[in-house]
Amino acid sequence: MNTDFPADEFMRQALQKRESEGALRKLHSPEGLIDFCSNDYYGLAHSPEFSARVAAAAEGFNSGSGGSRLLVGNTALAEETEREIAAIFKADAALIYSSGYAANVGFFQAVAQRNATVLYDEFIHASVRDGIRLSTAKAHSFAHNDTDDLRRKLARCSGLVFVAVESVYSMDGDEAPLAEMAECCRKAGAQLVVDEAHGTGVYFPGLTAELGLTGEVFARLHTFGKAGGVHGAAWLGSELLRNYLINFSRSFIYTTAPSPHSVIALRESCRFMQQNHGMLKLELQQRIHFFRQTAANYPQLHLLPSQSAIQALLLPGNHKAREVAEKLRSNGFDVRPVLAPTVPAGTERIRVCIHTHNTEKEINDFLKCAALWF
Repeated sequence: MNTDFPADEFMRQALQKRESEGALRKLHSPEGLIDFCSNDYYGLAHSPEFSARVAAAAEGFNSGSGGSRLLVGNTALAEETEREIAAIFKADAALIYSSGYAANVGFFQAVAQRNATVLYDEFIHASVRDGIRLSTAKAHSFAHNDTDDLRRKLARCSGLVFVAVESVYSMDGDEAPLAEMAECCRKAGAQLVVDEAHGTGVYFPGLTAELGLTGEVFARLHTFGKAGGVHGAAWLGSELLRNYLINFSRSFIYTTAPSPHSVIALRESCRFMQQNHGMLKLELQQRIHFFRQTAANYPQLHLLPSQSAIQALLLPGNHKAREVAEKLRSNGFDVRPVLAPTVPAGTERIRVCIHTHNTEKEINDFLKCAALWF
């Protein structure tokens, strides 16, 4: 059936405009390509050994939860797992969400009320921005990782103030100056909120905890679909915060609870990272160091400063970034271009993720190939 609807023309024009700008998104299959794209930094998502561990732990459990946690989806397993996550990540309490996106949207929608202000890093993730839009709070950005600008913005605020940052930024791979930001917030009486999505596991148990700042952060988001290799997320904070989110966070209240299998996978991921984080982190840091050291041999590659698993090769222009990414994929390397408006125009890039399973030969071959088109 090929029936036109009134909305079809609007959608067609929007897609045509995006295509003309070189920003049209398409789905790609990574099969058969060398992974320089995924957030699976430790390879757990594709590890047969880790999958077998999860399968053995999940044997005998139901495949679904049957409803929201406030309806019929709550289990002793979920609550026990939340207590274990809280202990592992050095918090008083934890609350599991189905994804990091749902967690950020639900948190800021719930806590950022009419009398509040949210100051957020200009590079903050879209999920935080969407949560702020659903709130009734005032909101202002501050310059990326700029504590001086943060202090200026804090000085202009009154009432309840939340400061939203990421520990490791998903596009540039740089770290937030969390110690300085915590000091700014402490002096201003503001609440620091840290999204640890790309810090979880790479820093264990997160950059906030590694720096000894857990007592100065109001709430931390840990997601497990990146280094954790599974799916889901958890807000960490006080027991009071957990109870508040259970009552007021719409993305928690009005969604089906994660299945027992998902909860067990999340728990096993946390246990595995806790047991092996020293070895895993060392392996990953060695690969990152080798990548940056080798990239220095190709001066035409404009590599942003980053010591994390996220490395960005700047290649301004949507069309050019897309063209080079296609050439790299055609040569067997799975990468994605990051285009405007996801990043500011003029800072388009090839986003490269380094993993423990990337060999030195793969890194050498990738950089040699990339240098041909930069």
